[in-house]
Amino acid sequence: KMPFVKSIKGRSYFARYQTKFRRRREARTDYYARRKMIMQDKNKYDAKKYRFVVRKTNSKIICQVAFATPNGDRIMAEAKSTELVRFGLTAGLTNYAASYATGLLCARRLLKELKLDDLYKGVDEVDGNVFDIYEQDQVDDKKRPFKAVLDVGIVTTTTGNRVFGAMKGASDGGIYIKHNNKRFPGFKVRLPEEKGEKRTETFEAEEHRAKIFGLNIEEYMDKLEEEDKAKYQRQFSKWDKCLEEAKLDSIEELYKKVHEQIRKNPERLVQKKNPNPVRKSLDKIKSTFENSAGKKWKIDRKITLEERKQRIQDKIADAIKRTTEA
Repeated sequence: KMPFVKSIKGRSYFARYQTKFRRRREARTDYYARRKMIMQDKNKYDAKKYRFVVRKTNSKIICQVAFATPNGDRIMAEAKSTELVRFGLTAGLTNYAASYATGLLCARRLLKELKLDDLYKGVDEVDGNVFDIYEQDQVDDKKRPFKAVLDVGIVTTTTGNRVFGAMKGASDGGIYIKHNNKRFPGFKVRLPEEKGEKRTETFEAEEHRAKIFGLNIEEYMDKLEEEDKAKYQRQFSKWDKCLEEAKLDSIEELYKKVHEQIRKNPERLVQKKNPNPVRKSLDKIKSTFENSAGKKWKIDRKITLEERKQRIQDKIADAIKRTTEA
């Protein structure tokens, strides 16, 4: 016999159940954090609250400057790490240094569109320390700096995470993002060893600077080249090709050149499209197409009843033929 089981989720529970938002069910949006970031003070009326959005994929880093509206977010500027290829960086498009360069590109692109790029140029020399426009006394009397808050999505905000590299790049590029150094590489906490002591916090800016310019990559490359050349060739052949094409000897020089090129021309390249594209169908039912570049693609079409019956007969005939031959 079954023992008595108390029904915890009964009829009243399911009658009151409220389905969560789709992006919450998919674990793609933290609505608690989003609500905090987009809510604006009532006395500021329709003033926009801007967010510096950073997202990571397996192949690139994406940075956007956005603001919320009742009909969805509006994007003011966007930069992807895949765009760094035109500045000479063809390898390592998802590391910390690439995140910094992508944030820098997004910031300079936005400020150029808003015509603030001459007023707010950011840092002159990257040293890994926190850059605050107000503390450096670089605020213009007529136009205040562009302010944004960091939006990391559902990423775990661990020390040294790449989202903070992108934020550092945007901050050095001239966007005012209020932050401190507690999540940068090089920040360490020493716990008390004896009773009565307090924990101590230290920050090594040189360690952070090394990550921004990829010195940790270069150090490992040199080590691996001495120990295992075959493994080095597998892992770092693209880096060797990148440095050879740029005609440079070190990764630090490469990133310095990339930063310089970004500041010189951060605008997005507009790809010219064919005004008269050619598209022809390769079959009678118009399900397979080919364009002028030779690319083929297929569109699923609903077949008629006669075609469906004929396909069944063809399959039966093919099966009978194979059995007789066997």
